[in-house]
Amino acid sequence: MTTQAAAGVVLYGPPTSGKSTTTTALHRLDPRFRLLRKLKVGTGRAEEYHLISAARLDELRQAGRTIADTHRYGNTYAIDRAEIEAMTGDGLVPVAHIGNIPDLRRLVGRDPWLRVLLWVPREVCEQRSAQRGDVDTAQRLAAWDETSADLDAHADDGFFHLRLHTDRISPRQAAGEIAAAFDALTRRPRPAERPRREDVRARPAG
Repeated sequence: MTTQAAAGVVLYGPPTSGKSTTTTALHRLDPRFRLLRKLKVGTGRAEEYHLISAARLDELRQAGRTIADTHRYGNTYAIDRAEIEAMTGDGLVPVAHIGNIPDLRRLVGRDPWLRVLLWVPREVCEQRSAQRGDVDTAQRLAAWDETSADLDAHADDGFFHLRLHTDRISPRQAAGEIAAAFDALTRRPRPAERPRREDVRARPAG
């Protein structure tokens, strides 16, 4: 049997669903998993992005290097194809964060990315946003509404390989589920040190 390597993991979900926390837990579980840093034109958080100018982003677009070009929170985000190629070439597993299904489809194309839905109810989104001191909680809730509508419009029940309620499980449990699903997709044996897999899969409420 021929083994087909998966390109990476893509995490989809509304604000505060735990994409960054889950990515950190994945990296701790298995150092191969690394955040795929997006290109960002704008202001705000910088630690998970490559901050570039609008002119540089236009250059990359013209060169056909950008995927998932998105506008949100007053900023522009995109993924650089060269970043994916560099990571996979080094034997790493890119973990991408995507905010809408059309962009997700453009990212994965025909490649075997593991597609994971992380979910929290709207009230949990509001609570988490307030707890972490967001000044734009109203925008986060609007994005939650957009995500819910996006799921209804563009994804059927079989689209995601894995659906996890991050308000019901720990980041470590979520990481274990994702790592196991990734290994199953690539048909690789799991490292002995990984925790026992638990049945924590769930669908979004409503």
